[in-house]
Amino acid sequence: MDKIRSQFQRMMNSERYSRFTLQPSENGERHAEVNLSDYAAEGDTAAEAPGSPSFRPAPLHHSRRTVAFVILGTLMVFLGGYLVGFISHHKPKVESDCGPSSTDKIGGMDPGKPSPTLSWKDVSQLLTSKLSSEAFKKTLKDFDKQNRSAGSEEDMSLANKIFDTFKTLGMTPWTDIHYVQLQTPDSQKPNTVYFGSDVIKPVGYLAYSKPGRVEGRLVYGNYGRQKDLDFVQGKVDLKGAVLLLRAGKISFAQQVDNAAKMGASAVLIYLDTEDYKLVTDTELYGHVHLGSGDPYTTGFPSFNHTLFAPTESAGLPKIPAQTITASSATTLLMKIGGPEVETNSDFKGELKSVVYKLGGSQNITVEVNNVLVNKEIHNVFGVIKGFTDPDRYVVLGAQRDAWGRGYTKATVGTSVLIELAKAFQEMVKKDNFRPRRSIIFASWSAGEFGNVGATEWLEGYMSSVDRSVFTYINLDGAVMGQERFIASASPLLYSLIETTMKEVNMPRKSVSIYQAMGGSNWESSVLRTMSVEDPAYPFLAFAGIPSMCFHFIQSNSESYPYYGTGLDNMDHLNYRTSQRTSNVTATAARFAGLMVLRLVHDHLLGLDVSRYYGSITKAVVQVYKRVNQLTQSGQLKDVSPNWLNRARGSYKRAADAITSAIANTDLTDNESCRILNDRIMKVEHSLLSPYVSVVEAPFRHLLLGRGPHTLAAIAETQDMEKLRLHLALATWNLQGCANAMAANVRDIDDEI
Repeated sequence: MDKIRSQFQRMMNSERYSRFTLQPSENGERHAEVNLSDYAAEGDTAAEAPGSPSFRPAPLHHSRRTVAFVILGTLMVFLGGYLVGFISHHKPKVESDCGPSSTDKIGGMDPGKPSPTLSWKDVSQLLTSKLSSEAFKKTLKDFDKQNRSAGSEEDMSLANKIFDTFKTLGMTPWTDIHYVQLQTPDSQKPNTVYFGSDVIKPVGYLAYSKPGRVEGRLVYGNYGRQKDLDFVQGKVDLKGAVLLLRAGKISFAQQVDNAAKMGASAVLIYLDTEDYKLVTDTELYGHVHLGSGDPYTTGFPSFNHTLFAPTESAGLPKIPAQTITASSATTLLMKIGGPEVETNSDFKGELKSVVYKLGGSQNITVEVNNVLVNKEIHNVFGVIKGFTDPDRYVVLGAQRDAWGRGYTKATVGTSVLIELAKAFQEMVKKDNFRPRRSIIFASWSAGEFGNVGATEWLEGYMSSVDRSVFTYINLDGAVMGQERFIASASPLLYSLIETTMKEVNMPRKSVSIYQAMGGSNWESSVLRTMSVEDPAYPFLAFAGIPSMCFHFIQSNSESYPYYGTGLDNMDHLNYRTSQRTSNVTATAARFAGLMVLRLVHDHLLGLDVSRYYGSITKAVVQVYKRVNQLTQSGQLKDVSPNWLNRARGSYKRAADAITSAIANTDLTDNESCRILNDRIMKVEHSLLSPYVSVVEAPFRHLLLGRGPHTLAAIAETQDMEKLRLHLALATWNLQGCANAMAANVRDIDDEI
């Protein structure tokens, strides 16, 4: 009734205040003429426009006929309102799905369509039933290709196949084309290692290595971790040395970066049989860019029409780097000389006939002749549009390129992407499923070179992506085994991960992932910190989008030993899954699918803002300890971390305010939910530092990024002036995040 009376009043007011008429002009054109309200038309100079108390209109002069019409109209409105109220209160009530634990109906229908009767249990079972192992057997076979290097004909063929699949499903697919610089070996001048009379010509290589020829003393540096190199430095001078490192523990890029910081002149990396039970002549491939995307267009998209000056990434290595086989490493280690490694040291590998020594007495020459090539790469997209908030997207992504066959990394992820697209589209077309928000399915190229395709897309469309994409889920390497489950994600997704783990059973077991991974203690056994080599990392740390990766793995290893080699094929993955790859892949698809389903099904986004508080508190405590330590030693004066702690408190109050608003809001109301969801969506993006350049520090995230602006870097810095500056900026960065979570400007916590 209130709405009807309000509508009637607005109708009367609009008639009273102003009228617009079209008047012909002398030249035949028409223009709008504004007739002022009745008050001005009456010629009363004292009469003023209605609005505030100081601008009151003159009394109206209506005829008796006008008054009679008004009274009659009012009676008709009241009668109509009574009938509407009577009918609405006697309709059977339809429940609505409002939150993570609801079992109600789905909203977001097109006007005129009947409301579906599918509960959360119905839609989740429906999705699960469509993701069968039999379907994956065929899809895995269809997308298993012998060669799929980025920008190759095979890569383009796969892109076209995925595009056609999306089109066949009834989507309107599109492509995102980039022209990127990838580094490959020079076919005329192969990379070479000279060690005395031994000449090694490896086939594998490390993309984005610095080209050149260097000579230095050969030194063994274990995994190249900082603690490894600190230990070696105490026994052998690393300045100008060529470091021989075994792969593992940290990324190739981190190994080379650590070596360069210690003054080494080059790096050689091999697969030790202690870590990788592979044949010793296995070639190894990878990249050494400590970043993501095309390193020669940092911060900018690599479009063909881009005319920006080159902006070389700070993450490019300053020294040459090259991979060699385990058999070649054996040759070098047998002649390296120098101090012997202690028997109980973790420096000792398992290469046959090798006594592990630190070296430092024999010279070696490394020649890297890699060249940059321009490649056209295509990202391919399909979308299922939401029915309530079509401008809000969850993105599912998988890379389709690989160094060789790339079965585990590329084929499995692409297959999961395609089968999920088929399942969701069939649910919409045949089963009356109406997702509230949109789902984008993305196939990336050049992932092996450091998430190039995905990062270039983010750089190209950042202004719209960061306001529309509320979650990214990556499918690369989802199946590397079958015995355990691990994930790396934004804390905003922790609660959703937990909920989904309870709904999906482990492969070959009748217990849920949640139970198998420790129940209430699941976080310690499942969650891993997201690192720069994680394919979801640029979405989180560069674009400020809540993101995650997940993997089914073996009990004895969190890595897959065949990545970056020609051995990443169907046979080796089948061995690790006991010939049940399709079954485990179907389980991975169910996990990803149910997460997506929850995100597009519920009225309220399944992002828990309270889960960030623990991570923030942990980081703030480390800064507190550091500042207090420096203050007590006299190195730092007149600096207090109290403001940072107050910003932490502001975040807690803002998160509690959102929780309270959720509890006190009618979540069946679309507009109320959208306002709450907008507040939730601001959290991750507001944790990106606005005080650093994307060229100098592209990973701007305050907690999970890389650079001096992060809380982790502040807790370790040795520069007192930088500490003062970055502590102040980090404090306001965190306070700004809390402010962004407020519903209104007047609700901003101004305690700081």
